[in-house]
Amino acid sequence: MNYFMLAGASSNVGKTTVTMGIMAAFKKRGLRVKPFKTGPDYIDPMFHRFVTGEPSINLDTWMLNEETIQGLFFRRLDENDLGIAEGVMGLYDGHSLESDVGSSAYLAKTIGAPVILIIDGRGMAKSAAALVKGYIDFDPQTNIVGVIINRISSASHYQLLKEMIEAYNDVTCLGYFPNNPDIVMDSRHLGLVPVEEIADFREKVDKAGELAETYIDLDRLFEISKHQQPKNIFVDPFSGYGDKYQGLRIGVPKDRAFNFYYEDNFKALENAGVEIVTFSPLTDEKLPENIDGLYIGGGFPEVFGAELAANTSMLTAIKNKLEAGLPCYAECGGLMYLTKSMTLNSGETNAAVGFLDADSEMTKRLQRFGYVNITAYLAEKTIEVRGHEFHHSLVKTAAKLPTAYVITKKGKTWTCGYRQKNVLAGYPHIHFYSNPLFLMRLLNVALEHKVGQV
Repeated sequence: MNYFMLAGASSNVGKTTVTMGIMAAFKKRGLRVKPFKTGPDYIDPMFHRFVTGEPSINLDTWMLNEETIQGLFFRRLDENDLGIAEGVMGLYDGHSLESDVGSSAYLAKTIGAPVILIIDGRGMAKSAAALVKGYIDFDPQTNIVGVIINRISSASHYQLLKEMIEAYNDVTCLGYFPNNPDIVMDSRHLGLVPVEEIADFREKVDKAGELAETYIDLDRLFEISKHQQPKNIFVDPFSGYGDKYQGLRIGVPKDRAFNFYYEDNFKALENAGVEIVTFSPLTDEKLPENIDGLYIGGGFPEVFGAELAANTSMLTAIKNKLEAGLPCYAECGGLMYLTKSMTLNSGETNAAVGFLDADSEMTKRLQRFGYVNITAYLAEKTIEVRGHEFHHSLVKTAAKLPTAYVITKKGKTWTCGYRQKNVLAGYPHIHFYSNPLFLMRLLNVALEHKVGQV
C-alpha cells in the first residue's frame, strides 16, 4: 500500500496546483491514484476526480472520529493503489488553539501518512530552512519527511534553497515547481472556481503534470509512500440496513449549479440499500419518476440563477412534490433554491422554487464560516450532529417558520434553517458518518412517506 500527504505551510502556497500536477504525473505512469481531501472542502475533490478519474474522499477529523476516518481511508485503498491526501490551509491550522483536530497534521497522524510540506520559495534563502525547521519542531509526531518548493524563478534558486533546507533539517527536498501563471486557478466567493467552469482546465492539468514529471523526484516520492497493508476492521454503520431501505429512490441534483456533496454520503446511501437517481435542475424538464425523496446539496445556484429560473417546469415540479409531502433534505445552496427568489450582489433577482416563504440574498460579507454543533429537529425528535458552514448569503422569511437547527459554536447559539411538511433545509453541510442516526431518520421519513403512498 502506498500513500502520502501533500500539505502547505499556509494557504495560497499553490498546494492545489502542485497536488494536481503530482496526481497527473503518477497517473500518467500507470498508477491508480486514489485522492483524498483534508476537511470539508468540495471544490478540490472535483479537481482530484478530474485528474485521477477516481472519486475524492473528504476526511474531516472534526466531524468524524479517528476510527471512522481510518475506516473510510483504508477501505478506499487496495494494495497497489497510490493514495494522495491534500491538506487544508496551513499544516497545523485546525479547530482551535487547544486542539489540532481538523488540521492536516492531525489527519496525517490519524492515518499514519508521511507529510510532504509545500512552501512558497519566493524571496527566501536561509529563511526557508528556518521555516521548515519550525514546522518540523512544532510537532515532532507529525512525520514531515520531504519538501517541495513552489514558485521558483530558476534552477539555481532551487539548488540554493535545497542546500539550506537540507543542511538544517532531516528532510529531503523532492523538487520544485517553477513560477508559471498558466496553471494558476481562478477564485470566487467560496474558493476556487469549480472544474466544470474552467474552459482550459485540461490544458492546466496537462501542464502541471509535465512540470511534476520534469521537476519533482517522483521515484523518491513513491518510495516514501510505501506502507505495509493494514488490517482494516471498520464496519460500515449503514451496511446492516440494506433490507430496511431497499427500494428507496432518492433524487439528487448534480450539475454545474449543485455539486457540493461528500462522496461518502453517497456511499452511505448506497450501503443502506438506497438507489440514487441524479438529475439536473438546469436542463431536465421534470423530476425523475417514482422518487421517494430529494437530497439537494450545495453549490452555486445563485450563479446560475437565471438558467434555473428559466426552467419553470422543474421549479413547478419540485414545489408541487414538496407541497404533496415528498421528503427533502437540503443544504446551503439547496436551502436557497427552495426559497422564492435568489438575489445577487448586483441586484439581479431570479425566481427559485418558492416552497419556503422566504427570499435568499447574496452578501458581500461572509456570513458564517467554520465547524458547528447542531441540534436538528427531525421526525419530531432532536438529534445531535456536527457540521460545517460557509456562506455569503442570508435567507429572509416573510413569516415565522419552524426552525430546523439550533447551532452552537464557541459559546454562541443561533437558529438556522426551516422545517415545513417533510422538508428539512438549512445552511450546514453534514457528513452522514458524523452521526449515522441522522441519515437513518431522514430515510425513515422517506420510507414512511413511500409506504403511505401505496
